[in-house]
Amino acid sequence: MRRFAAATIVASSIFVVISSSSAIEWPWQRGTPKPTAAAPAPAPAAQVREPVQTGGSSPDDVARFLAGMPLPKVSPLAPLTNDPAWQEHAANFEKAFAKLNTRRLAKVRTWEAQYFPESHEKIPVAYYMFSGPDFLYVDQFFPKADVYILCGKESMGPPPDPLHITNLADALHNLEEAMQPSIRFSFFITKDMKVSLDSQELKGVLPILYVFLARADKSIRDVTFGSLSGGGSFQPGRAGAGGSPGVRIQCIDNHSGQEQTLYYFTTDISDGGVGSSGFLKFCNQFGVGGSFLKASSYLMFEEGFNRIRDFILDHSKTIVQDDAGIPLANFNRDKWNIRVFGTYLGPIEIFKQHYQPKLKELFDQSAPPPIEFNFGYRWNYKESHVIVATRS
Repeated sequence: MRRFAAATIVASSIFVVISSSSAIEWPWQRGTPKPTAAAPAPAPAAQVREPVQTGGSSPDDVARFLAGMPLPKVSPLAPLTNDPAWQEHAANFEKAFAKLNTRRLAKVRTWEAQYFPESHEKIPVAYYMFSGPDFLYVDQFFPKADVYILCGKESMGPPPDPLHITNLADALHNLEEAMQPSIRFSFFITKDMKVSLDSQELKGVLPILYVFLARADKSIRDVTFGSLSGGGSFQPGRAGAGGSPGVRIQCIDNHSGQEQTLYYFTTDISDGGVGSSGFLKFCNQFGVGGSFLKASSYLMFEEGFNRIRDFILDHSKTIVQDDAGIPLANFNRDKWNIRVFGTYLGPIEIFKQHYQPKLKELFDQSAPPPIEFNFGYRWNYKESHVIVATRS
């Protein structure tokens, strides 16, 4: 059984991340103090050449530090763990992730053992379009992928360097604030994550990816920044070449020993943006694998996202999603077997125009097994659902 790290790390796959989720403000956020936004500075990420080192600290040490996890005594960051700000941060994350594991992730694993045998299969690639930095969940559903491809509009930011943070307490607090919706509700709120991470010293999605990798019990071996060529090749260290900036994180899964790689790209995957970015050409070289879609703002219900929708359908053997992913009408039922779990009540209010009567019929006719974890926009697990599509 997979473990959720409290004090160890390992990683072993390839990930590519891209996010284009629309900004949403939720009622529970109103009145919550937010940091004052500053004009975002251009991220120098693509100018950093491999291997990335920050003040003599390895990326793995940085990830463990940001995740609030123990460090080797010889780490240059070890003295910073004596700072009360870090100790408070470590206690906060330990409590938050322990609660996340008990209330959600352990229940996901129990569900997988009974209903999702695909989680035990080794696959060449797991695609997570519209993901932002949400590596945690694609790893839960496809833990044995060699390659993870995620993407979003959020910038990576520069390599996080705790040794040069001027206000550690504020930086760690803002990191906690940026991650709080995902830990509590299972999805990020793009607008508030941007405010939290663009206005302080831990910029971009890279610190969040580091935290999730560490807490997923993975060890980072190497981090390489680069960009995509028009032909779809990842070019290390190239900046300002006109392609989508990205990062390659190579790691080891400490539980299985599997080597894995994660790619995250800041890119536009609308029909207008994806044609010239080289992103689909890059993805195409990894072939057919699994796909994961969650809380993707119903973007593939719109005409402007046909190409990414068709790519997912053509390059997936298994698709795990909520109703905000690919519309049921786009699945050829002669080619796809659809399994449903939980309860379908329709979209939340702001997306109510995307209600699917045929999906409601499928749930009513299937008498689906319940789920005990929330998934997607509905935070109450009794109102959540999971859709699994497998190619016939």
